[in-house]
Amino acid sequence: MNQASRPITILYADDDPEDRMLLMDAWKESRVANDLHMVEDGEQLMDYLLRRGEYTSLASSPLPGMILLDLNMPRKDGREALREIKSDPNLRRVPVIILTTSKAEEDIYRAYDLGVNSFIVKPVTFKALVDVTQTLGRYWLEIVELPGNEYRA
Repeated sequence: MNQASRPITILYADDDPEDRMLLMDAWKESRVANDLHMVEDGEQLMDYLLRRGEYTSLASSPLPGMILLDLNMPRKDGREALREIKSDPNLRRVPVIILTTSKAEEDIYRAYDLGVNSFIVKPVTFKALVDVTQTLGRYWLEIVELPGNEYRA
């Protein structure tokens, strides 16, 4: 089932306010219609996904259909969050795309070992970021068949 028949929410976890703002602007510029929600670190990400703390009101809402995840964040970094997501039977099917500044081979190998679906190095220009968001939108939201994103407690 593709994006046209089942819109999904995208969740972006990144501690840098400027990066979050740039991605939001690129999202709008690329005209990806899906809602984009943001959290500031791995702890907030897990709270959002597990409907804890300030996110308990989302308990009856579907899970996000895709997670964009920065690796280097305070409190709980992207590697730790990825490990938790991919080890949880209710979360492991949600596609996770690493979007980070790291080009380190160790980070790439480790992310794929932990079950990431894609690893993207953040582009340095806004135009390139728009191109990435357009490509993400086309591939993940129009071409790929994703499993249902209903929350199962």
